Amino acid sequence: MSEGDLRRRLLFLSVAAFVLAASPSASAADRSLEYAVKATFLYKFAPFVDWPPGALGDGEAPFVICIVGADPFGDSTERMLEGQRIGTHPLALRRLAVADAHAGCHVMFVAGSPAQPVTQALDAVRGTPTLTVTDAPAAPGIIRFVMINDRVNFEIDANAAAANHLTISSKLLALAHTVSDGDRR
Repeated sequence: MSEGDLRRRLLFLSVAAFVLAASPSASAADRSLEYAVKATFLYKFAPFVDWPPGALGDGEAPFVICIVGADPFGDSTERMLEGQRIGTHPLALRRLAVADAHAGCHVMFVAGSPAQPVTQALDAVRGTPTLTVTDAPAAPGIIRFVMINDRVNFEIDANAAAANHLTISSKLLALAHTVSDGDRR
């Protein structure tokens, strides 16, 4: 990725976070914008992560983003992913009731549900090359969204990434609100 591409991506994320922060009330529109920003992050994280050889399949295999459990994004995710690519891989979206190590997800947003709480879903894919993302408090995933001053931020657990055989770019680590190298369990 060129330095110019990185700057454009970071500018986009900064503008999205600023727009979100401009509305301090917690109205339905604010929540919708919050989840639109989070949905954008789901595929914007991918270029800053190295997957193990073979994990992404051949050059035209889809890059799969999964939403597990109750979907907080609505249809905004499809609109954002339409026509997008990660390198040569077209993006594909899957909605799953429960997480499974064999689902073929590259990025997995875990919302949780009565069928499978967040921690069980994260445990189901632990050790697989899956970038797990959640906004659940104290969830032991790789990336966790946090709201700080009405802005979407994120935390990264470097040990959880290593356990899933993923390497997070220092550029993404630098953008994180916090980076931990300890187990949150």
